Parts: sequence; structure tokens; C-alpha cells
Amino acid sequence: MTNHIAPLVQASTPSIIADKLRAAIGDGELEPGTQLGEAELARQLGVSRGPLREGMQRLTQEGLLVGIRNRGLFVIDMTPDDVRDMYLAREAIERAAARAILDGGGDHVAAGDALCDIVDQMGQAATPAEVSELDIAFHQQLVELSGSPRLSRMHQTFITETRMCIHALDDSYAKSDFREHEHRMLATAIRSGDRERTDELLVAHMDEALARLIDTAQADAAG
Repeated sequence: MTNHIAPLVQASTPSIIADKLRAAIGDGELEPGTQLGEAELARQLGVSRGPLREGMQRLTQEGLLVGIRNRGLFVIDMTPDDVRDMYLAREAIERAAARAILDGGGDHVAAGDALCDIVDQMGQAATPAEVSELDIAFHQQLVELSGSPRLSRMHQTFITETRMCIHALDDSYAKSDFREHEHRMLATAIRSGDRERTDELLVAHMDEALARLIDTAQADAAG
């Protein structure tokens, strides 16, 4: 049965519906493997089936939903190989974003300051969930600061998949001090305008995050 999702409170366009479903998938309201019943979803969201189908089709194209013949649409279930592939794509996008910030004539000092502000909030976060949200916000901000709408659009899907992975692990993934330190070093490198150091730190950070995520998932599965 489809989990409960609050009705929409604004115009029911396919884009808004897709955003609503994307957020529900990322936050775990719609768990991996959940079948999306069209009639029930339309009722919960207070929308007609036409716009709902269009919104769901967008998420299918993004890879967040998968159609199974004669059964319907389901939320994807991320395998370890899927997680590795997702981080490969995220790394490419975020490295490109960092290069755009440092080479595109923008204000890398202001960009670094904006990222440091998020790291400061990470250090003050009261719960692992807050740390995870700020972790994601840091990477979203990094890509947005590149000024590339295309990079931001591509990044959005992978961020949703990242949320899925982190949410599934609950509190066991968050290591606040370590994550704060990694992000602060990266923000400082961007602020200084050091392209080589930024790229080196970003690659190391993504590799560490992937290894930590896979190791935590395997430990949870074993225990």
C-alpha cells in the first residue's frame, strides 16, 4: 500500500507533482520498492490522473521510478553498484561545478564563505539528521554556485538518491566531527582559489563518503 503523502496546496502541475514525489522518495516517505498506486496517489495529492502520470513519468526518466511489466511503477531499490554509480556521477558534476566557480570569473571568496556558513551550522547541529541535511545542503550549494542550471538539474536526481541511502541508514551513518572537518577543508580551499587543492579534496571526500556509506550499509545488514 502507498504511504501517506500530504495533499498539494498549490497548482497541480506535473512539475510540482514530480517535486512532491521526489521529496517523498528522498525523505523515505516512499520507501525503496514501494509500488505507486495511481488512484491512491491522485486521491492523496488531490490531483487528477493526467498531471500525476506526467509527474511520475518525469521521475521514471530520472531513474527514481522503475516500471515493471503488468505490475506498475515502483520506487527504485539502490544496490551497492547503484550507489557507486551515483557517486561516480555526483563526483563528475561537483568537480565541474568547482572548476566553474574557480575558473569562471566568479567570486570564489564569496562562494567559500557561503559554504563555510553551512559548515558552521553543521558544527551546531543537534541531531545526526540535521548533520545529514546540512551535508546535502553543502553539496547543493556548491553546484548552484557554479551558475550552471544544467549541472543543477542533473545533480538534483543524484541528491535524491543520496537522501534515500542516508535515510535508510538512520543514525548510523552520521559522524559529525569527521564530516564537518572534510567540508570545512573543501570550503576553505575554494575560498582560497586553489583549484588543484579543491579538486584533490573533493575527490577524496567523495571517495570517503562512498566507502563510509557502503561500509555502514554492510555493517547494518550483517548486524
